[in-house]
Amino acid sequence: MLILGLESSCDETAAALVTGDRQVLAHRLLGQEAAHRPFGGVVPEIAARAHVEALEPLVAAALADAGVTLADVDAVAATAGPGLIGGVMVGLVTGKALAHAAGKPLIAVNHLEGHALSPRLADPDLDFPYLLLLVSGGHCQLLLVEGVGRYRRLATTIDDAAGEAFDKTAKLLGLGFPGGPAVERAAAAGDPRAVPLPRPLVGSGEPHFSFAGLKSAVARAVGQHSPEDLAASFQQAVVDCLVDRTRIAIDKADGVSALVVAGGVAANQAVRGALTTLAGEHGLRFVAPPLWLCTDNAAMIAWAGAERFAAGLTDPLDVPARPRWPLDPAAETVRGAGVKA
Repeated sequence: MLILGLESSCDETAAALVTGDRQVLAHRLLGQEAAHRPFGGVVPEIAARAHVEALEPLVAAALADAGVTLADVDAVAATAGPGLIGGVMVGLVTGKALAHAAGKPLIAVNHLEGHALSPRLADPDLDFPYLLLLVSGGHCQLLLVEGVGRYRRLATTIDDAAGEAFDKTAKLLGLGFPGGPAVERAAAAGDPRAVPLPRPLVGSGEPHFSFAGLKSAVARAVGQHSPEDLAASFQQAVVDCLVDRTRIAIDKADGVSALVVAGGVAANQAVRGALTTLAGEHGLRFVAPPLWLCTDNAAMIAWAGAERFAAGLTDPLDVPARPRWPLDPAAETVRGAGVKA
């Protein structure tokens, strides 16, 4: 099985070729950091235009890297949401065109499913079910991953995602863009106990996440402490929140043998270290994808496509692009106007 994957949901344009036995034959990725850095965050219109310019050459380069043609591909997998709708449409329409031209099946991949299944690309021993902390710039969820297309949401954020809080903190501290790596670098030189920041909902028994109050507390503390101490204290507060809520989820997740983390914030070493300890305390194996698979990439989309294709799941060419697309549509609505499904 050979799957061509396309990713364009935010500010990375990517194309990859992945086999059913977990070989990444090619992966091309073009970031847009320079274009968005002057604005301190991703500008959707700029991102969409950049995807239009970059995607076709990246697909051609990936095919050349793998030494194959489009005729050799078994299916085309493209992110169909959630994400910035302009970028999602660019990738999905390109995927539809390639699939139609080559007479290949189309697989419309939920970007979150790409993250959810990415650890299985790197770890062939990771079996269903497992408990997943999906933590990124737009999402912060705890999910019971029961199989391909089968996800039970145990918790979500009622306002901001953890990665969003990292980006906002970096902007407040003048650390640059992208925010997550910048905060982690600054935190390495700071004291995580220097600034008394809140840990929203920690100890309350509440299963869901909240990071808006923490962001506000950082904003009030700017100028009163060094950027390094603020970054370190903020990072520790996020870690404490993630560990507290994941501990609650572990108690609800019967039958799992692994605690898995995925998404952009999964690249943070403080987060990984704390979750490794937590998993050990509960007798669970801890699994995290390699760092390059944590951030947005096309290999995870191709792999999710491979898993869906193996299960007989393909999509018609009129499948829509979706700015929001929950992995568990049956999950109960959570309070909070800004809830991220």
